[in-house]
Amino acid sequence: MTAPADVGPPEPIPRDGGTPALPAPAPLSVPQHLRGHYAGFASRFIAFVFDCVLSIAVFEIVLAAASFASSVLTGTSIHWNRGNLWVVLAFFAWEFFYYAYFWTASGKTPGMQLLGVQVVGQDGSLVGTRRGLVRTLAFPLSFLLLGLGFVGILLGRDRRALHDSIAGTAVVYDWDAREARLRSLAREGHGRRSLAA
Repeated sequence: MTAPADVGPPEPIPRDGGTPALPAPAPLSVPQHLRGHYAGFASRFIAFVFDCVLSIAVFEIVLAAASFASSVLTGTSIHWNRGNLWVVLAFFAWEFFYYAYFWTASGKTPGMQLLGVQVVGQDGSLVGTRRGLVRTLAFPLSFLLLGLGFVGILLGRDRRALHDSIAGTAVVYDWDAREARLRSLAREGHGRRSLAA
């Protein structure tokens, strides 16, 4: 029977013949690191298209609901014009909220969840509120520079776009991160059971 691949070298046996000391489990305050392979352009692009369709659909539904509510309450319906400044501002505010919320809360928009990719810190840690907000604010820059902000995803070693470089983030495949966490939890559980025995 072969040993699992992720098991480290055996602990040295003390000179007095006692049992080897087991490593103490990592404290709960240590932040989790989400390791994984960098996500490619295709996965990120498909996730973005899905998020565009979803966020625009939700915005249109809200406008239609507001128009319907207005027609019920006042008897006159509102006809939204895409050139209306209020509608444009509301749309950009909604798009900012959509990406900022998901990136700061979990590092994954619904499209990224579907494609199995996740935003993490450059060091592999959880993205957090500050980096998530900076990434959301910097995201339009990658488009405004004639799309050149996305070249790093194709040519860069760590596949980071301009907004990733500004925010200190990266995008990885999150199933690799889940497997790493499960292996870590399994080792911690084994260590605790050994200490209790």
